[in-house]
Amino acid sequence: MDLGLRDRVYLVTGGSRGLGFAAAEALVAEEARVVLSSPREVTASAAAARLAENAGRTDVVTWIAADNGDPGTPDRLIAAARGSFSRLDGALISAGGTSPGTVSATTDDAWRSAFESVFLGAVRLARVLSADLVRQSEDCAGARTGAGGSIVLVLAASVRAPLARLPISNGLFPGLAGVVKTLADELGPSGVRINALLPVRIATDRVREFDALTGDPDEVRARQSELIPLRRYGEPEEFGRAAAFLLSPAASYITGAMIPVDGGAIRSI
Repeated sequence: MDLGLRDRVYLVTGGSRGLGFAAAEALVAEEARVVLSSPREVTASAAAARLAENAGRTDVVTWIAADNGDPGTPDRLIAAARGSFSRLDGALISAGGTSPGTVSATTDDAWRSAFESVFLGAVRLARVLSADLVRQSEDCAGARTGAGGSIVLVLAASVRAPLARLPISNGLFPGLAGVVKTLADELGPSGVRINALLPVRIATDRVREFDALTGDPDEVRARQSELIPLRRYGEPEEFGRAAAFLLSPAASYITGAMIPVDGGAIRSI
């Protein structure tokens, strides 16, 4: 199946590792081009070099060091895409992880910091990037052809049900899901789509670190796998392929959706 991604250009925040890097790899494999961002210059540049090496081409990726919580980041990302590739077709916005704990022990400062970086950062990126895509869609009159562009937010299973010991995720991610639904209404007439992915137990470094907090990571993985219908953790490339599809014109009639990439782990309907 041709996803129609050849020469299209996508921003990937949090693209230096884990789910973001896997999505960038899947996009490049389909002959798209990507702009990677990560808060640290050394990790962003290293990830871009690795992606170019894997692709066997240096003209498929560029990078910037940028934090989602910085108000200037959306404009910098747009400038990087248009400066390097002369176009922009969408973005994968990773809302970011949240610290474990309890509601009782989570301070006001922790909530405030997470709101700025996780919630407001993602909302600002979606708002500014979608406005740019709407202008582009109006210029090319592409609302009915999939030319309007696509934005995907990486959220979490807490959108559907609270997660143990993740109070900030439980508080903020359902709100982001509501923003996605609202933006789908606002952007639909222009042909710009916005959706969210809900990954569960994808075998990234972050998940391994999280598993290690509660015991031996291998034992935790085996125990958690028993709770997943497919009886295993997902691989990053499985998430990457789902992200690439949802960003692509092949998903042209999907918007406002919360799509689990979870092996069946989320039990709510």
